[in-house]
Amino acid sequence: MFGKLFLLVKNNAGTAVINNPLIAAKHHEAVMIEASSSIIEVLKGQMENGKLKDLVKYFKSSGVYNQSLVSSMVNRFANRLNTFYDVDATAAFATAKSLIPQVMAELVKASKSEEIKEFKLINMLTKLNGNRADLSLLVDRAMVA
Repeated sequence: MFGKLFLLVKNNAGTAVINNPLIAAKHHEAVMIEASSSIIEVLKGQMENGKLKDLVKYFKSSGVYNQSLVSSMVNRFANRLNTFYDVDATAAFATAKSLIPQVMAELVKASKSEEIKEFKLINMLTKLNGNRADLSLLVDRAMVA
C-alpha cells in the first residue's frame, strides 16, 4: 500500500514538485517520499487518537467531510519542505496545497475502486495499524453510522 501511495503522489507531482524551480531535481524523489510520509503519519495519527470513525466518514463521504485532515497533511508536508529543503514557508505551503488535496482526492476515489485492492478502506486501515488488529467489524460499524 505504501508503495502504491508513493506512485499516487509521483503521478500527481508534476506541477508541485517536478516542475517547481524551488525544488532541486536531486530532491524530487525525497520530496515525494516526504509527501507520502506526511499523508501516512496523519492517517495513522487519526487512528491512534481514536478517530477511526472520523477517518471512515472522510473516505465514505468522498473527502468532503473533515477537511482539517487534509489541512494537517498540507501543514506537515509544508513544514518539511521548509525545514529540510529550504523552501520558504509561503512557497512550501503553496506547494503542499497544490499536491496533497489532489492526492487525497485520488486516494478517496481509489478506496472505492474495485481495481486497487491496497486502497480498499479496510486494507488501508489494517496496513496503517501495522496489521495488529482486524478492523473490519469496526469499519463496517462506522460505515453504517
